[in-house]
Amino acid sequence: MNITVAGIGITKFGELWSASPRSLAKIAVEMAIADSGVEKKSIQGLFVANMLAGMLGMQGHLGALFSEELGLSVPAYTVEGACASGGLAVQAGVMSILSGQYDTVVVLGVEKMTDHKPEEVSSALMGAGSNEERLAGATFPGLYAMLARAHMEKFGTTEKQMAAVAVKNHFHASLNPNAQYKNTITVDHVLRSSCIADPLKLLDCSPVTDGAAAIVLTKDTKNKKGVHIIASQIATDTLGLAGRKSLTELSATKQAAQHAFIQAGVGQKDIHLAEVHDCFTIAEILAIEDIGFGKKGEVGREMEHGTYTLGTAPGVVVNSSGGLKGCGHPIGATGVKQIVEITSQLRGTCGKRQVHDAKIGLAHNVGGSGATAVVHILQK
Repeated sequence: MNITVAGIGITKFGELWSASPRSLAKIAVEMAIADSGVEKKSIQGLFVANMLAGMLGMQGHLGALFSEELGLSVPAYTVEGACASGGLAVQAGVMSILSGQYDTVVVLGVEKMTDHKPEEVSSALMGAGSNEERLAGATFPGLYAMLARAHMEKFGTTEKQMAAVAVKNHFHASLNPNAQYKNTITVDHVLRSSCIADPLKLLDCSPVTDGAAAIVLTKDTKNKKGVHIIASQIATDTLGLAGRKSLTELSATKQAAQHAFIQAGVGQKDIHLAEVHDCFTIAEILAIEDIGFGKKGEVGREMEHGTYTLGTAPGVVVNSSGGLKGCGHPIGATGVKQIVEITSQLRGTCGKRQVHDAKIGLAHNVGGSGATAVVHILQK
């Protein structure tokens, strides 16, 4: 497989009170098209990733909405897979080109969350959980707190080690002009922040965010800016935690990663940087372990020693963008943003947060508490 990411576009992430979903989408897509050098009339399909517009904005017909707004009279699709919506839309775009249906498509991820009350957003997000979890009053901080507690009991992972994830990602975000949070923090800041769902604190959790990201995908391998997607894999698991065999791993991540490495013909040691789904700090630790960058039960300790931090990492740099934690987490845009970040890094255009001599990157996007996992591998 050799699909080219010809163009990328992204808005700032944050509490964007003056921006609408339409304006955010237009900024990201027009930026991606201009970056690609592809003529607008050459675009044959539009894939829109979003989770919450139907529940919070009462608008579910997003393919038609954004094709109209963007002036793209092409087949348009809405892709929803909870927090993995962006990754799934990228995979849908990839498959549409591989099938021969289209030559060039746009993938757009967009979410506008801050216009709604926190309790409304929290309730809508639980649409990605099981009926039993919703009836029990669970929220995603609570579900990931269960995963954290299980990991702590089995491997001795500590709250300080989880806090080190947040410290790293805020440091990376401080170097990213599009990030929601550009302030650095310390382990003590994390530990002293309000408890949300024990053992997770406020600063262990990704924020509510507005933003959009877009990419142009094409089969044209002659594009001078082109970075190539060499693997695209999806795996699924049970919707709720109760059906899982283990609470110290995400099986879908393991499966998607294994299949992606086989498809790409590379291994973990070949990856120079990774954008992983750190919706909570424990989620990043699980992702690094399940993908195989670190051994199960050891990643927390490695995190304290800067093993995955820009400038000190002996191997793979994780979440150079700041991740969901520091850059922000506009649900539908996140999986697309990961591709934008990896592409920028492989082009060598990330400035202060540039990973040295980056040639191969991995993007990992998760829906719910691990019910869906999407893994892409990109090569310069």
